[in-house]
Amino acid sequence: MELTLADIRAAHDVVRRHLPPTPLWNYPLLDRELGANVLVKHENTQPVGAFKVRGGLTLLDAMPAGERARGTVTWSTGNHAQSIAYASRLHDAPCTVVMPSHASPSKAAAVEAWGGRAVLTGDTLEDAQRHAGKLAAESGARLVSPGDTPELLAGVGTLYLEILEQAPDLDAIVVPVGSGTGAAAACLVAAALAPGCAVIGVQAAASPAAHDSWRAGELLSRPNRTAVAGLATGRGFDLPQRIMRAGLADFVLVGDDEIDVARRLLATTAHTLAEGAGAAGVAAVLSRPDLFAGRSVAVVCTGGNADAAELGTLAGGRG
Repeated sequence: MELTLADIRAAHDVVRRHLPPTPLWNYPLLDRELGANVLVKHENTQPVGAFKVRGGLTLLDAMPAGERARGTVTWSTGNHAQSIAYASRLHDAPCTVVMPSHASPSKAAAVEAWGGRAVLTGDTLEDAQRHAGKLAAESGARLVSPGDTPELLAGVGTLYLEILEQAPDLDAIVVPVGSGTGAAAACLVAAALAPGCAVIGVQAAASPAAHDSWRAGELLSRPNRTAVAGLATGRGFDLPQRIMRAGLADFVLVGDDEIDVARRLLATTAHTLAEGAGAAGVAAVLSRPDLFAGRSVAVVCTGGNADAAELGTLAGGRG
């Protein structure tokens, strides 16, 4: 399936039946620290604490009733998991999420609080994916890829409609990249509504699979060593990579320590509790003044689901 702006507009009709637009706010102290005019898109205010909820709502709405009744099986480290569980609860549909055994206990508990079933197994996200495939085959549920499901990409694209409707003259939008659905959706929306606005991805240097896949023009696997759960993917995904190759202006890597600095900066200058992935856009602007100085930039705070370990770093660096 090739996605278009029309698909994202249709998803917006679905999302706004359930959720209001999230804030897009400017903070002068943050501008001063970053040397740019920065608007923060607060997806951390979503009911599941992250932008992924838009995709889950779009997917469950699009599924035929019989398919919804059989439910979904997916794999995730946290925010995508909550998105599918939240949307499944609205539709009274079964949902199973397979998470690596080291996944945050609070994120697994959140899945179950929304009515989903959390299964913790394996050492890596790839292990979780294999087990999810097995469970889906046994149950007849739909296997949902976090990266290669068009409905998810269309859903998350709705946040960029909101950004560009409110701020059509932006120079750039900076998007954290895990699987790449957000950055791919931003490329589609910006190309149609604001072709002069550059979409720039940012990923953790310790887990550079999406970055390296984009640079190489082919899907690659890479070691997955970041402590930032929302950016912890070990391979490129086909659908978002194809769109990003055509539309992404640049792709920045930042260290986990730079992301921690950005989280503290958001807390102190923008009254915002961000998880690591949610602060990655600010980390990119801070680390690359050559790209952003003096420009009008939107950064997407993709989520606020900081776990206990992340909360402990707000007063200082990682131990």
